[in-house]
Amino acid sequence: MSVRELVVLGTASQVPTRHRNHNGYLLRWDGEGILFDPGEGTQRQMLRAGVAAHDLTRLCVTHFHGDHALGLAGVIQRINLDRVPHPVTAHFPASGRRFFDRLRYATAYRETVPLRTAPVAGNGPVVLDTGPAGTLTAHRLSHPVESYGYRLVEPDARRMLPERLAEHGIRGPDAGRLQRQGALRGVTLEDVSVPRPGQRFAFVMDTRLCDGVYALAEGCDLLVAESTFLDAEAALAEEYGHLTAGQAGRVAAESGVRHLVLTHFSQRYADPAPFAAEAREAGFTGELTVAEDLARVPVPKRRP
Repeated sequence: MSVRELVVLGTASQVPTRHRNHNGYLLRWDGEGILFDPGEGTQRQMLRAGVAAHDLTRLCVTHFHGDHALGLAGVIQRINLDRVPHPVTAHFPASGRRFFDRLRYATAYRETVPLRTAPVAGNGPVVLDTGPAGTLTAHRLSHPVESYGYRLVEPDARRMLPERLAEHGIRGPDAGRLQRQGALRGVTLEDVSVPRPGQRFAFVMDTRLCDGVYALAEGCDLLVAESTFLDAEAALAEEYGHLTAGQAGRVAAESGVRHLVLTHFSQRYADPAPFAAEAREAGFTGELTVAEDLARVPVPKRRP
């Protein structure tokens, strides 16, 4: 059975707290398991969340600040220790290749799994891969170090209607032929199916407001967005290259996002409630989650 959900492994920003681990987010998307920004402690959080190394097919790092990347060493070694039976691909800013290599080989271990590296370079959108799960792209963001957000887009398709197929006498292998060819014995695909909109996911971490944020968020079913600060600290957010909760909410509202997940909270805030309030005040009316460690957030059902 296919599953599409976000497993939240950590939600802190630069400094972890008693209740918030450093960053870590697993997107389960049918057969893909994409681990975003594994910060320190991610391997243990995976254990607590019931996530196995075998679940991972990709590692996506937005940038090489410690709270987004220090967990790479443990995760990569665990992938090899558990002898994951499929290749794993790692995406990260090309300018940080030296950091990735240092973390990958931080200590001695036996490599048993092919780890492919596909660094990201350019101002975007940069197409990283196109496959059955959809097209994975990266967009440049605005942070003191080179940073990229990631976007996964499933292509639009059509959903076959069994009752319509039966009405036209299409059964068995002929249904597949009709779907591939577009027509069969005078029956068109439109006669026996309805549009099935593809789903969209985006991951936006450390960044100021910029064109890349909007490009990533556009039309998303599920958007994960950093909201390090509340709006009262907007000047501080701009200085250090971050979003406020209000800015994240405004982006989501203007971009037609269906479900917004706020995360990456500064340790100065003990109460998460104001983050939701500010996102709402900015005009966002869709589903809203203020992320907590070990939470699971399902991708919304397809648009009708």
